[in-house]
Amino acid sequence: MSLNESAHFMSGETDLIKLYSGRILALAADIPHSERLTSADASVKKRSPLCGSIVTVDLDITDGRVSAFGQDVKACALGQASASVVGGALIGCTPAQAFKARDQLRALLKGSGEIPDAPFDGFEVFLPASAYKNRHASILLSIEAACEAIDIIYAKEKNAAHPV
Repeated sequence: MSLNESAHFMSGETDLIKLYSGRILALAADIPHSERLTSADASVKKRSPLCGSIVTVDLDITDGRVSAFGQDVKACALGQASASVVGGALIGCTPAQAFKARDQLRALLKGSGEIPDAPFDGFEVFLPASAYKNRHASILLSIEAACEAIDIIYAKEKNAAHPV
């Protein structure tokens, strides 16, 4: 490896280390609502095929808002940090807010979006992850599982208008 190649490799390695910032690690260590619900309107289990991270979410909706949320997270630090943001933000949100947060996080990871709206603005911590496409699926697991659970609830309630 030449000196230039070595410097480029080390620069990439430094960028990867920045991705796992203190904030990411702090979020990963403190995941809200990390217990499954005993009885949920819907449950969804999602797995990231690349890294094997798995998130299972349980969700209830009452009066058009997420009223209860639980999750079992077996994921890398990025997946755990994302689950932490979701767990801290989702209860009290409308389904439309959850779907918007998912779409905003997808755009942020593609490098084409703004920081998601509150209460999901904690996703800002993933700005450096846009350069690491292989990490995106793990970061999206929890919010995508929550949105799928919302879809299931509204599919069960055939007379209810889907929120999005």
